[in-house]
Amino acid sequence: MPTRYHITLPDPELARGPEPSLSFTASGADAFAAELRAALADPSWIARWRALQDDPEEIDPAVLVLDPAASVGGAQRSLKIDLTVVTALPGSLLRHRMGLLAGNNWQLRDVTAV
Repeated sequence: MPTRYHITLPDPELARGPEPSLSFTASGADAFAAELRAALADPSWIARWRALQDDPEEIDPAVLVLDPAASVGGAQRSLKIDLTVVTALPGSLLRHRMGLLAGNNWQLRDVTAV
């Protein structure tokens, strides 16, 4: 069952993860939304992450799950970016991927069942 997550990037310029090849590079709401959607649904994004791991063959397959039906919308609100995510992925995977994309520079504002 899909869940809707409301995420805020209070300072989009600081929303960068620790690994540049996986981090947000966006500067606008639509671009942030597209990059987050790729992290949730695009096999090439998860393949890049997997290749960076010490032992890619030992990764728990549950961490590699994708949601091709995930949707992400973005809106600019003053100086911040609001993202609305609808996905069937568990919240733990969304938090993990947001950490890779934005580091600690994001806030989960609300979670609701769809």
